[in-house]
Amino acid sequence: MAIIVQKYGGSSVADTEKIKKVAEKVVNTHRKGNKVVVVVSAMGKTTDNLISLARQIHPSPPTREMDLLLSTGELVSVALLCMAIEKLGYEAEGLPGFFAGIRTDDAHTKARIKTVDTRRIIEELKKGKIVVVAGFQGLSPQENITTLGRGGSDLTAIAIAGALKAEICEIYTDVPGVFTTDPNLVPEAKIIPVISYKEMLEMASAGAKVMQSRAVEFAQKYHIPCVVKSTCQENGGTMVTEVDFKEGAIVSSVTLDDKQAKITFFNVPDKPGIAAKIFGALGDANINVDVIVQNVSTSGYTDLSFTVNITDMEKAYEISRKLGQELKCKDVTADNDIAKITVIGLGMMNHPGVAARMFKALADAGVNIEMISTSEIKISCIIRKGEGHKALKAVHQEFIR
Repeated sequence: MAIIVQKYGGSSVADTEKIKKVAEKVVNTHRKGNKVVVVVSAMGKTTDNLISLARQIHPSPPTREMDLLLSTGELVSVALLCMAIEKLGYEAEGLPGFFAGIRTDDAHTKARIKTVDTRRIIEELKKGKIVVVAGFQGLSPQENITTLGRGGSDLTAIAIAGALKAEICEIYTDVPGVFTTDPNLVPEAKIIPVISYKEMLEMASAGAKVMQSRAVEFAQKYHIPCVVKSTCQENGGTMVTEVDFKEGAIVSSVTLDDKQAKITFFNVPDKPGIAAKIFGALGDANINVDVIVQNVSTSGYTDLSFTVNITDMEKAYEISRKLGQELKCKDVTADNDIAKITVIGLGMMNHPGVAARMFKALADAGVNIEMISTSEIKISCIIRKGEGHKALKAVHQEFIR
């Protein structure tokens, strides 16, 4: 008998009517003879509302208490969905993430899963129950509630699917699959039927909001097949799987991330160990750095810029400012008026000239490039935030026909 893991995002459980429809979908899967584990997010904008409440109390809330607060959103969804399933005549068992065996490190608000103990889930499945798990949360070694960062319910679902050796993990959202770009910004965007783990990981890292990057990384590492599809449709969707080579399209997708910030060190000493000291301090603070650019050294000094997620800007700037004083830099600045546009595709590996085409499309649209980062299957450019939508349309039109 197959085990199927389904994940429903906040928009899919945004109100009681939608929760009832999700319950019907879950029960239909169960009726086909499958053992079903459901992972749910908090309803609609619940998490944002809880964050707003916290900041009305404290401008920089303690992360341990933030995790305790934010974890309550998913518990509401779990309880209501269990009620809806039982109303349809089927048994359901609701579990917070920590009861479901999700064990994490102690990095509050962005914890990483260390182990998944599935004994409780398996026990309930053997009783014929549908198991409903609160996504986005786990338990630290100190037995504190932790959360897994934005989009963490994806990671919960993928991790449970891997631990249970599930047949598939179905990620249900309010869109019918993964698009070549955000269809809300570019109506000409197309659904991608099949996408590789590598491309999906780059998309998630580049700002696409379909799946959390760590969830995709986990799926790739443990070869967990997953599909992204609409809660409102039975068929279609995008299969995320192992693909080593693609014929045809050079670029699979174009993403825009306007949640970026840039930190710049001016006149930093250009000598061994300086970069290690700066990025070591940021790493110790659990801050991920994305694009990095260092200028040519002049008289033993250089300028160094890097980007971080805008949610980490204040912490990154405070660390950088103190380091700048210690290193006797001329200045350290923070800039959140930027965006990152990225082209992604396995086909880029065998087609030269992709960068030139991207840069020309941006130039023709009158968009200036401030920083550039490349990898085997992606090219990212940092631009002004206000030019983001114009840049996205121009680059998408260049590559996606």
